[in-house]
Amino acid sequence: MNTSPTLAAKPDLFLGLDFGTSGARANVIDALGTLRFEASITYSDNTWQAWRDSLYALLAGIPACERSRIHAVALCGTSGTSLLCDATGTPLLPALLYSDNRARSQAKRISELAGGQHLAATPTSSLAKLLWLQSQAEARTARYFLHQADWLAFLLHDRPGISDYHNCLKLGFDVERLRYPGWMQSHEMAPLLPQVAEPGETVASIALNVARRFGLPAECIVRAGTTDSIAAFLASRASKAGQAVTSLGSTLVLKLLSEVRVEAVEYGVYSHRFGKNWLAGGASNCGGLVLDRIFGKDRLAALSAGIDPCAGSGLDYYPLPVPGERFPVNDPDLPPRLEPRPADDVLFLQGLLESMARIEAMGYRRLAELGATPVASVMTAGGGAANAAWLKIRSSTIDAPISIAPHTEAAYGCARLALLGNKSLYH
Repeated sequence: MNTSPTLAAKPDLFLGLDFGTSGARANVIDALGTLRFEASITYSDNTWQAWRDSLYALLAGIPACERSRIHAVALCGTSGTSLLCDATGTPLLPALLYSDNRARSQAKRISELAGGQHLAATPTSSLAKLLWLQSQAEARTARYFLHQADWLAFLLHDRPGISDYHNCLKLGFDVERLRYPGWMQSHEMAPLLPQVAEPGETVASIALNVARRFGLPAECIVRAGTTDSIAAFLASRASKAGQAVTSLGSTLVLKLLSEVRVEAVEYGVYSHRFGKNWLAGGASNCGGLVLDRIFGKDRLAALSAGIDPCAGSGLDYYPLPVPGERFPVNDPDLPPRLEPRPADDVLFLQGLLESMARIEAMGYRRLAELGATPVASVMTAGGGAANAAWLKIRSSTIDAPISIAPHTEAAYGCARLALLGNKSLYH
């Protein structure tokens, strides 16, 4: 495809792009927040090559009349998914995904360097991944360490080395003082660390070659992005302390808007800076990914329809796709518990959904115990939000009213970030 930017009305549309574990989505909205276009794409391999190809395919799939009116773009990716790149922004090694926990010795080293417990002192943190990547032979020509959303945004604006303070929380960035701590600035990793912008801040205009290739306005801007779970929170329009959003995607992510910042590394609890408040929460590795692997997406809807949420299964699992959990317990060796498996798959699925609901409830109790603003209501986002049986099971398990968010997709949250910029953190 090779088109030139066409004459059009003043750009007045906003594009949000969400890159997840198994695919990517695009949402285009207008200045009122009305959804004008949406599309999705799946990838069989969760690699940087698949992300790049999906990004370009999603852009090309937006109708030309809509593309020519896009004023701003914002992206999100999975938290902790990271790449090490050379001076041209080309990845030197395969991406390390959010759940990759190979950097165990590096996590211990972070505790030593930071002088005690530290949010990034876990094998799945992007800081631990950076130290592991830096120890590889390919790192000799490294120039930039980037998160998934950072690298995809670079493909649009051609300015490598820029991130945001949501993605960089687990890179060790101090979100209260808005700087890297001194021990990181003096470490040999320092030259690889990205510049950190406020989510929604304008980074740059779109690269001219990208504008020409896809028929985008030359004045289209690319904003600093965020993580997928925070984008889902933005999509919900939650704005008051006590409001929470559970993202039911490949993983189970809890976000609670709190007036108090809470952190407890031993439980995988952390808080993101979010305007004048804090987004407290955590991410469990249980979620839709393990359900897809057991049943396949095509069977889930049919099996869910057979569940009677009023009759408990009596089963107790801890459904993880691989060993290791982050929240509400932080144990990199926690084994999946998926037995006993009944002969009836409807009953098995019900037991798994009930177990995930208990893990979710445990997460919100944990946040309250640590001093966060008590949960007043929970909105549901992500692909699992459409599962009516799961919603009923959760409603009987969690001590707060549960509803489906008016918009449930992280891509819509990114579109709001493109529209409002950093103002979206305050509204």
